[in-house]
Amino acid sequence: MSHVAQELASQPHCWIRAAELAAAEGGALPAAGERVAFVGCGTSLFMGQAAAALREGAGQGETDAFAASEFPAGRPYDRVVALTRSGTTTEVLELLGRLRGRTRTTAITADPATPVMTAADEAVVLDFADERSVVQTRFATTALTLLRAHWGLHTGAVLDDCAEALAEPLPERLTACSQFTFLGRGWTVGLANEAALKVREASASWAEAYPAMEYRHGPISVTTRGTATWMIGDAPAGLAEEVRATGGMWVAGGLDPLAELVRAQRLAVALAGVRGLDPDSPRHLTRSVILSGA
Repeated sequence: MSHVAQELASQPHCWIRAAELAAAEGGALPAAGERVAFVGCGTSLFMGQAAAALREGAGQGETDAFAASEFPAGRPYDRVVALTRSGTTTEVLELLGRLRGRTRTTAITADPATPVMTAADEAVVLDFADERSVVQTRFATTALTLLRAHWGLHTGAVLDDCAEALAEPLPERLTACSQFTFLGRGWTVGLANEAALKVREASASWAEAYPAMEYRHGPISVTTRGTATWMIGDAPAGLAEEVRATGGMWVAGGLDPLAELVRAQRLAVALAGVRGLDPDSPRHLTRSVILSGA
């Protein structure tokens, strides 16, 4: 079994620990009413997008999300939260350095022995969710669970849905599809972006993601027999029927959206197996992007 397969299977346990940690680490996490920005790269950016929409939608305060390299200079925030599994990503460390002394910063990381521990004002360490695989699964969802619990949005039902996502077979014929589109609404747009990234990374498959209402504005034109469209969260009225009319496969997201992401992670690993690829070592990727001379 690959490392990523083992790591994604451990997510319910990690989520339980993250929910317990949320109460102890609350002072380092965004407080209600703060103006907050989440930053990250790759998977961490997409988790930041989900967290930002979730927080603002819950009435916790104005919240944005940016790639660390695209953070808008001069825009005022009460706190910037950096998501970084490795704690060594160049763009994140450089941004935290620029913010030091003028904006409060928090890092959520998996490794306490990395530069981000001193680059940020405060840090929350999820070392129990660290991973050996290049492809992120449990760290990303555990970080988001920590935040959901901090905002009172994590329940036991999420764990039940995750158990189902891990146990139930994937939809029949799904791994035979040649192209995958993931759709989301609100906070699940970030999850859709992450699901598509997982499929691209682990299996080198054609995968993309869109806000669900935007799907009709062009992307549906490539949907046909042999493609799959996967909704994470509640679908807009009529969209499932429109996809089926193209001949494409519709996958309804009936579980908690974070559990649906776990199902998508399983798809990525399954596709890698079908295509004879190692999901732990995607081509052209490393566990952390460290830029020389930066």
